[in-house]
Amino acid sequence: MFKPVAIFKPAAISLLLAALSAMTTSGFAQDKISGDVVKIGVLTDMSGAYAGNVGPGSVLATKLAIEDFGGKVAGKPIEMIWADHLNKTDVAAGRAREWMDRDGVDVVTELGNSAVALAVMNIAAEKNRMTMVTGAGASRITGEDCKPTNVMWVYDTYALAKVGTLPLVQAGAKKWYFVTADYAFGHSLEGDGMRFVKEGGGTVAGSSRYPFPGNDFSSFLISAQTSGADAVAFASAGADLQNEIKQANEFGLAKTQKLVAMLMSITDVHGVGLEAAKGMNFAETFYWDLDDDSRKFAQRFYKELGKMPTALQAGQYSAVLNYLRAVEKSGSDDVAVVMKTLREMPIKDAFARNATLRADGKLIHDTYLVSVKSPQESKGPWDYYTIVRTVPGDQAFSPLSESKCPLVKKG
Repeated sequence: MFKPVAIFKPAAISLLLAALSAMTTSGFAQDKISGDVVKIGVLTDMSGAYAGNVGPGSVLATKLAIEDFGGKVAGKPIEMIWADHLNKTDVAAGRAREWMDRDGVDVVTELGNSAVALAVMNIAAEKNRMTMVTGAGASRITGEDCKPTNVMWVYDTYALAKVGTLPLVQAGAKKWYFVTADYAFGHSLEGDGMRFVKEGGGTVAGSSRYPFPGNDFSSFLISAQTSGADAVAFASAGADLQNEIKQANEFGLAKTQKLVAMLMSITDVHGVGLEAAKGMNFAETFYWDLDDDSRKFAQRFYKELGKMPTALQAGQYSAVLNYLRAVEKSGSDDVAVVMKTLREMPIKDAFARNATLRADGKLIHDTYLVSVKSPQESKGPWDYYTIVRTVPGDQAFSPLSESKCPLVKKG
């Protein structure tokens, strides 16, 4: 005997198909967010030489970006965890593996130390997780060591050196001496700095490399002083840079030589004071008093931390905000989907203006040549910079034609 077969009218069939489609789409959408939560790990320097530039401020910047989404993205909760990498690659690598294997972290961010960033990038690529570098600057991060799962959001040593060094050479500082932190970031900054000194028609009198982190820079500064260089460039950052500037002033270098910070944050200027930092020129990627958007973000930040954000902290806010926008837009936290969405969508916020994400993972955006005001020029607390020049991103960052990144197709 044949079993009766249900016969559906066309209208009923349409309703059934719609219901099945809705069920399938709903189930698929849920599967697009792994673990039903978007988890962000902030791996930063909370206690060392770079804590003032990143650290607690980068954790706060992440919190503010999450607040802008109301704590949820694509209908799923957003969670943040953070840890101090202590500027040690083994500590950072161990924590990153733990986060990815045990805690389900989708993206590891900040990574304010180039050696740390390079180590964690490799782990994330192996495990198909995303990294967003906002605090490290070695050019190789998006060069020969680039990864399809990584972005570099704020700066690199090429842009810092080109925007901050070349104009000084062209203005007459022809002979240079470098005092350099002896690890990946310092080496990269020194190398790019020397390149643009020479391309500008200058010469390099010499360099000294000190063990990172440092405290006593006297012997290196004496070498710089006796070199007869027109400019003494500090290929360092954070607390090291502040100590170098203070000690250089004590030794009297500023009276006869141009002191050049190759990476200086507004908290460094605040730390050494306007009297010691006045007249210094360097490249920046953010200033709190640039426009209405930057001031609005900075005031939120200042209300909670009592200081203005550095470029690295503003960049952290921007990176996390746009990561969440990409997850929201695509409905997925899959790395390949998020990366594709980031490259396709407009990127504009308090930090980035009409920025684009390149094939090598580098965010291309405006960079600024700034000059530190004198105490007499400053109109109030944190009024520290004069914007000398705005350099468009395609002029500040290295062209793709020079890229060593295997992801970049040449031809």
